[in-house]
Order: sequence, then structure tokens, then C-alpha cells
Amino acid sequence: MKNKYIVIILLGFFYFGSCSVSKDKNEAEQYRFYQKGESSWYGPGFNGKKTASGEKFDMNKMTAAHRKLPFGTKVRVTNLKNNKSVIVRINDRGPYKKSRIIDLSKKAAEQIGLVKYGVAPVKIEIVK
Repeated sequence: MKNKYIVIILLGFFYFGSCSVSKDKNEAEQYRFYQKGESSWYGPGFNGKKTASGEKFDMNKMTAAHRKLPFGTKVRVTNLKNNKSVIVRINDRGPYKKSRIIDLSKKAAEQIGLVKYGVAPVKIEIVK
């Protein structure tokens, strides 16, 4: 009878132990991110000045400012008016206007047709 319980307990450990969630899956879920809102761009007045990450801002690089995403995070920004998208690296904080979710460098804004209008509806997603 004891052996029967030992076998059941061991099978239970084997079964439940094999059902654990891997660390990689937890990390992937932790970094899922999707946001919709307005984007703007910045450039000439800030070019060469220090960003919140400590690097110099270069309006001709593919970078962006976001309020909360960690520095170095790469995100795909899609202009919802024309469906053009670009991948940028977060290296600054902002935007400071509450209605906006991200500020793009001039080069990134040019690639998705944002410079002409100044502001456009976008969606942003983390790229792995």
C-alpha cells in the first residue's frame, strides 16, 4: 500500500513539475506592449543636446522619446493614416504634451510621413 502512494506522489511531482512555465515565456509576456495615440516629432531645436539617456540627440538617427519604456527598447511605430512604419530606439523621455505617446526624431518622422503634418495617430509595439 505504501508503494502505491509513493508511486502516485512521484507521478504527481513529475506531471506538475513538467507543466511549469519556462522563464523565457514569462520574460516575453513581461515585455508585451501595445499602445495607440498621437505621435509628434522633434529635431532642429534639440539636435546635439543631451537626451535623458545621456547620449547626444541626433535628429538624423532612428530614435524616439517615450515616457516609460526603458532606454534601448526598440519599437515599431506605425502611422495609422498611411500604414507606414519604422523601427526606432528609445533614448529620451517625453513627449511632454499629455495627448501624445511618443516623439520621433526627424528622420524617423520623415520615413512615416509625419513631418508634413507634425502630429499623426500611431500605434507602437515593442520589437524583439
